[in-house]
Amino acid sequence: MSKLINLQEEKVERVIVFCPIMKDTDKEFQFAEIERLCKSAHLDLVKIFYQDSKALIKNTFIGSGKVQEIADFVKLNNIDVLVVDEKLTGSQLKNLSDAIGVKVLDRILLIIDIFALNANSNEGKIEVKLAQNRYLLTRLSSMQGTQGRYGGSGAGMRGPGETKLELDRRKLEEGINSLSKDLDKIKRTREQNKVARKKAGIKSVVIGGYTNAGKSSLFNLLTRENIYVQDKLFATLETTSRRMFLGENKFCILTDTVGFISKLPHELVESFSSTLQEIKDADLVLHVVDVSDKNYEKNIEITNDILNSIGATNKRIVILNKTDLVKTPFEVKENEIPFSVKKKTNLEKLKKAISDMLFS
Repeated sequence: MSKLINLQEEKVERVIVFCPIMKDTDKEFQFAEIERLCKSAHLDLVKIFYQDSKALIKNTFIGSGKVQEIADFVKLNNIDVLVVDEKLTGSQLKNLSDAIGVKVLDRILLIIDIFALNANSNEGKIEVKLAQNRYLLTRLSSMQGTQGRYGGSGAGMRGPGETKLELDRRKLEEGINSLSKDLDKIKRTREQNKVARKKAGIKSVVIGGYTNAGKSSLFNLLTRENIYVQDKLFATLETTSRRMFLGENKFCILTDTVGFISKLPHELVESFSSTLQEIKDADLVLHVVDVSDKNYEKNIEITNDILNSIGATNKRIVILNKTDLVKTPFEVKENEIPFSVKKKTNLEKLKKAISDMLFS
């Protein structure tokens, strides 16, 4: 990695977004999610364009008429970045960048960029760098062939620890090998800790859920810790584990984990495998939901799909958080607990439910 940069001194880039509208797409949900992603990447969102999936083409992904419309808008409004809310190939990135005249990011690189901004621990930085290198390596020719629009800095090019990414094949390949070895060491340490916990009969509980649902705030409340909390997507990337006391001389190890999102990039799932392993190995999952979000049922569905795909336990308690912000009645199903971290609503009820599911 090359010289350090100060992210606070970086220009705030003006961005437009293109959303492909697939069959059965919830357009309102898609627009709200991509808007929050742009905000979390410190981008100034100017406008969202969209097009029916039937009009999409292979060469530029976006239909030719819409490409011209976007190019005209870019020229008149000093736009720096186009974000496409879908995974693109290297050639599609290049063709779009050449046609429109600005840097183009797809959904994957945007999310990786947010992770890069929020990675603080050594493990988090390793995982993000690995995801970035894997992404860039497969698209290197396009990144180097767009007349310097990527430039090794700004959105999509920011490395964790405030380092600029370098578009060099040999260095990327060397980095992937080195980072993979470092993560393997971390995995082995986790395995040793897991074996030791199981031998001692210590139960493991993880907090999971859609990003920005209040997981870290719940962790702080249950463990009396003070880990970082902020109102943005993926504010917490690192897994943090502490003892949680349940009364009657009972306790468990509680772990806070990275948040989920729809269409979680494969590059991140692969790179964060050691983190996701914590969820897979847990005896109980606390599934935190922001019930004040009008799309909370969709967020529950997204999280359940990811939990099931990684083989997480079926022992789950759904915590309907932020009830203090809800003005209308909502349905509470079995294994769901209405909750408010802010007002500590149903705190003892939650602790009893955790204890019952772990020790009954």
